Amino acid sequence: METQRRSSLKRLFASVAGIVGLGATTKAMAEPAPEKEVFNVVTQQDVPLFSGSTKLGNLVFVAGKGYHKEGDIKVHTDEVLKELEKELIKAGSSMEKVLKVTVFLHDLNDYKAMNEVYKGRFGSKPPVRTTVAVYGGVPGESLVEMDCIAYI
Repeated sequence: METQRRSSLKRLFASVAGIVGLGATTKAMAEPAPEKEVFNVVTQQDVPLFSGSTKLGNLVFVAGKGYHKEGDIKVHTDEVLKELEKELIKAGSSMEKVLKVTVFLHDLNDYKAMNEVYKGRFGSKPPVRTTVAVYGGVPGESLVEMDCIAYI
């Protein structure tokens, strides 16, 4: 008798779970998937090569930004951070909403000076960060390149 009651309860719970699951699946199917948006598309021979930033749903991905002019690591870091901020604002985000930053240094000896300019630029709750020195250097004339992921 107890076994029959357990079996009946299991079937009842399975039925309820199936109905609830079906409702959630139907709702998910009714909502269209978010559309990817791209900004500042760079082309090569009239073919899209990469975007300066991409937005999907509430996430923003900003491509690596460098500074290819004269100046020391502090000037380069400041200009790169300004470029990141411009891309974030265009996409509807901000420096305070950055979740992850990757820093690529031409020379690891610039780490301390880069940090002096970097600190405080992302608000009181800074993002996680990875910093690496790039073998062979950062492409172009930049001493530093940064990319980031943020939310809206």
